[in-house]
Amino acid sequence: MNYFEAIILAIVEGLTEYLPVSSTGHMIIASSIMGIQADEFVKLFTVAIQFGAILSVVVLYWKRFFQSIDFYFKLLVGFLPAAVLGFLLNDYIDAMLENVIVVAASLMIGGIILLFVDTWFKQKEEEEDAQELTYLKSFVIGCFQVIAMIPGVSRSAATIIGGLSQHLNRKSAAEFSFFLAVPTMAAATGYKMLKYHLDYGFTTENLPVLLVGNVVAFIVAMVAIKGFISYLSKHGFKLFGWYRIVLGAAILLLYALGYELQIM
Repeated sequence: MNYFEAIILAIVEGLTEYLPVSSTGHMIIASSIMGIQADEFVKLFTVAIQFGAILSVVVLYWKRFFQSIDFYFKLLVGFLPAAVLGFLLNDYIDAMLENVIVVAASLMIGGIILLFVDTWFKQKEEEEDAQELTYLKSFVIGCFQVIAMIPGVSRSAATIIGGLSQHLNRKSAAEFSFFLAVPTMAAATGYKMLKYHLDYGFTTENLPVLLVGNVVAFIVAMVAIKGFISYLSKHGFKLFGWYRIVLGAAILLLYALGYELQIM
């Protein structure tokens, strides 16, 4: 992987990680267009650059992370369902990750759902503010995050819908989705990096590529988060729904035409 490919993938990661559009689906398209071979370092890179995206949330919302211990306990409660089931179902998840059809179908089904989300939860948005986030609501949202283990579902989409189901408004649901991403993505990134280090070891060649990727993902994710919150508060989910449907159909078309699509 060269620096140009690393920067492009990092831009894709930064733009799509916190939007309800599935970063996995976009990685398939981007890597296939550039002809990137999915070796072990490339697979690590697509996970490790999440660290830059994580930092963007911490920087943008740093005051919330120093607000109270209660905030961290609620994040922990929301994180536990994915942590436990992710560990128990790891082999099944890896098997699904190899299936492009699963990704495309998840994108399209999720897109159809997003077309109706604004109607289903319209009354929640009319509330003056979000109701208090309790431990039970955090847990329920965490259970929604488990659904995102299916490639193409989108962690952001699943957790935001989970937040709306618990009477949070769009802005608050999206923000808690961002916060919940921090321990979830940090755990996945840390595990993958440790495993790669033990199995292969980092070199002076691939470490700079990782650094550049994380810096780019950090900058792009900050811009994407600000733009997403602004758009979502005013316009809702319908555009993202149509976008997912088109993207899923594009992946199926490329697959049908015989293009070699790779899931990182």
